[in-house]
Amino acid sequence: MNIFAVIMAGGVGSRFWPRSREKSPKQLLKIFDEKTMIQNTVDRLQGFIQYQNIFVVTNKLQKEEIRKQLPEIPNENILEEPFGRNTAAAIGLASVLIQKIDPKAVIVVLPADHIIRENDIFQETLQRAVNYANKKAGLVTIGIPPTRPETGYGYIQIDENELGENFFKVLTFAEKPNYETALNFVSSGDFLWNSGMFVWKAEAILNEISLHMPELSVALKNISSAYGTPAFEKILLEEYGQLRSISIDYGIMEKSHKVFLIKGKFTWSDVGSWEEVHQLSKKDKNDNSLVGNVYTDKTSDSYIYSPGKFTAVIGLDNVIVINTNDALLVCKRENAQEVKKVVDYIKLNKLNDYL
Repeated sequence: MNIFAVIMAGGVGSRFWPRSREKSPKQLLKIFDEKTMIQNTVDRLQGFIQYQNIFVVTNKLQKEEIRKQLPEIPNENILEEPFGRNTAAAIGLASVLIQKIDPKAVIVVLPADHIIRENDIFQETLQRAVNYANKKAGLVTIGIPPTRPETGYGYIQIDENELGENFFKVLTFAEKPNYETALNFVSSGDFLWNSGMFVWKAEAILNEISLHMPELSVALKNISSAYGTPAFEKILLEEYGQLRSISIDYGIMEKSHKVFLIKGKFTWSDVGSWEEVHQLSKKDKNDNSLVGNVYTDKTSDSYIYSPGKFTAVIGLDNVIVINTNDALLVCKRENAQEVKKVVDYIKLNKLNDYL
């Protein structure tokens, strides 16, 4: 049994503006240490999946930087989507190409921009998920037991009757809830955070795509047939241009009757906002996390990033300050999810230098 990894790295990380830009999004940044988030994602697989079996799905703007950051990954394994069509298309593309290499392949799908601690428990969880997916031919997702009523995550409801070895049947998927709903989810005990990590046989996911997303299945077959021929780029462009933008959760996982969950009992965060960076960062005696050339007075519970310009913050609490060479973000921590609106404004007003 050959194990492959598909790392999804095409996002723009709009909630991480102004550090995250189209050419240097969140997954290509050093947020917590001296390695970027995608480098840490690949490092987490060392000793479990060989470099030649790791594939990265990205886009034209980011492909070259990913090559620089991940020299150990073969160039042909860095797949460039001609258009962003969400995770169903990205996962489908990688899956059909991996199936050509090994028809019996088992695939681990990982986002490029998560924080995971206790790597030994993480790899043990992956191994058990791989064994289960290989044996049952089902779709396995990793659910994280919630520690708080988080509104920035999706949730997964499970049948509480354990199938054995920490596996459960999935009942429903829930989108990001409001606070009251999140509180109900956490108190119920049968909802877990949706980590966006999956394990399945290539054959199993492609069968489910054929069943629930037939248009995508036809496109993937055409792309697969052209792979390795001079017509590949042209066919890829044509087929992708006709695809709908749908997530794997909505397109497949919510519809399939073969979805199982294993609980991930390791520290996890999808680092979806600057607020989560503050929560995960080391702090001083005033609960401030300060990065760069920063002075504070009468300031607490804040995250301030300013590696270049000298930045002084006085008399403010619970704020996010991100000061880059060409842009400045100041917001309350409770509004960190709304940073995406700034990117929407920039796009609407064609201020492309700030994208």
